[in-house]
Amino acid sequence: MQSIKSFLEEVVIVVALSLVVVLPIRYFIAQPFIVSGQSMDITFADKQYLIVDQFTYKFIGEPKRGEVIVFRVPQEALALSNYTLDKKMYFIKRIIGIPGDTVEVKGNDVTIYNTENPNGLKLSESYVYIDKMIPTRNINLTVTLKSDEYFVMGDNRNNSSDSRFWGPLKRANITGRPILRLFPFTKINIFPGYSQFE
Repeated sequence: MQSIKSFLEEVVIVVALSLVVVLPIRYFIAQPFIVSGQSMDITFADKQYLIVDQFTYKFIGEPKRGEVIVFRVPQEALALSNYTLDKKMYFIKRIIGIPGDTVEVKGNDVTIYNTENPNGLKLSESYVYIDKMIPTRNINLTVTLKSDEYFVMGDNRNNSSDSRFWGPLKRANITGRPILRLFPFTKINIFPGYSQFE
């Protein structure tokens, strides 16, 4: 009887310690994310398994242009997709514009205007994938970002619900950035999808 009691106590202690270790890691440091859909093809494919770093943006630094981020879908995007506004969904997209930027989109061309580039910097985006099976969206817009706003786009430009349609993303919605791709095993890598704009 004593051995069963000791065993149960040990089980309780192991479970409690696991929760003490795992829950803070999942909430503050990293969490798993499974890619759903084709909006980030070919950088990230449907059903790829990622580990998302939540620590950096909470405690160290701000999101940067060129980084791929995971974020809570804003209500404007939920409404556009006919989801209920209380639905909790996450998207994965690339940061194109950061606070203070003016982003100009003309078809598939993106130009950034800011204090460093008052005449505009046309982005050279080698990661962009144009799915020719989907009609090209001829979008022309100009957006100036506030101090807490980011402009995000999917790498698969013809198949992405992003800031071109539902507007800038608030900083508060950003969860983190992928730091590890674990599946498929043939594509395991660290900091997948990061691109320094040319």
